[in-house]
Amino acid sequence: MIEIKVPSIGESISEVTLLKWTKKEGAYVERDEVIAELESEKATFEVNAEKAGTLQQLAAEGDTLLIGDVMAKIDETAVKPETPVVEAAAPVAAPAASKATSASQAPVIAVANDIKATPVASAIIADKKVDPSNIQASGVGGKIMKQDVLEALSHPGKKAFAGVELYSRNTRQEKMSSLRKTISRRLVESKNTTAMLTTFNEVDMGRIMEIRKQFKDKFKESHGVNLGFMSFFAKACAIALGEWPSVNAYIDGDQILYHDYADISIAVSTPRGLTVPVIRNVESLSMAEIEKEVIVLAGKARDSKLTAEDLQGGTFTITNGGVFGSLMSTPIINIPQSAILGMHKIQERPMAVNGQVQIRPMMYLALSYDHRIIDGRESVSFLVRVKELLEQPELLLMGKDPVKTLLEL
Repeated sequence: MIEIKVPSIGESISEVTLLKWTKKEGAYVERDEVIAELESEKATFEVNAEKAGTLQQLAAEGDTLLIGDVMAKIDETAVKPETPVVEAAAPVAAPAASKATSASQAPVIAVANDIKATPVASAIIADKKVDPSNIQASGVGGKIMKQDVLEALSHPGKKAFAGVELYSRNTRQEKMSSLRKTISRRLVESKNTTAMLTTFNEVDMGRIMEIRKQFKDKFKESHGVNLGFMSFFAKACAIALGEWPSVNAYIDGDQILYHDYADISIAVSTPRGLTVPVIRNVESLSMAEIEKEVIVLAGKARDSKLTAEDLQGGTFTITNGGVFGSLMSTPIINIPQSAILGMHKIQERPMAVNGQVQIRPMMYLALSYDHRIIDGRESVSFLVRVKELLEQPELLLMGKDPVKTLLEL
């Protein structure tokens, strides 16, 4: 028997959670085949079979394991099973349905949204124009019965949670994952250890939207990625961080650690919680390179493939609540960083432009910052600079107005 132990993934990690087994108990696995997924407080990672053989699981999904614990064994002496050959068989004719089929055993009829219902229930749904998604099915296999439709008609506008009866008072308990524990701890630590304030501004997104509309096809053709908003924001922040270094700095004991580069963390929402993978050296990347990095990191976050290295070392964070419809928020600092920029929903609003009222696509920006290291002048000036760069994207090329540069102003 070969023992499969929980691997060491970093000096600060002492325990992990077994997310799931990717191979079943007793299954034959090949060498280096993925057999399980583990989650630490920082990332998820895979465990591979060290030898080929049959798998013996020694832990259950959801268990907390210490580094070095034996989580499985592999019997390398087991013989690999042969793949059975399935011979083609003649189709068997289905027996004729009985004419005396009762209403409760009536054949299932598909209605809107692929919801199944008995013939009587289906007829009532069609006649009364009931939305099937508002009906709580009680039949076997999710079949809507006659009484279910009548119940929905007698309680219009009322809908229980999916799979729960009306007026339920049930509660459920679920173990907090390692990632959620870490998020909880870090958010409380951020709130308790920083002198956090938030300053707001708004940006006219019209010029960026025009550029995207004009060049999106050519950009996709040339670089193989879509031209999104994140590259504009990341580039603008990188320039502003270079001009206001305290926004890009850490407090380390009684020292201030400044960074001559912009490693920008991008907040990504996943089913397991919020993660913040890092794009390295944004100040040195092109727009296309930033977009490609965003796609790679978002894909790894979605598939739970982020490594500890992907999540460590950011100097500044950008979070986009606008994708969920947020109009304004106060993002919380991602410690040990000192500031975070919040993007929000683009909304058309009447604005005064050169003495005239115009409808413009506006976005509120929020910069939360640690007042211990960043003064009000620096935070406001940083956000104003980001606004300027976004409203005049031409400045992203060199950080200065071309005409002023020409005139040496």
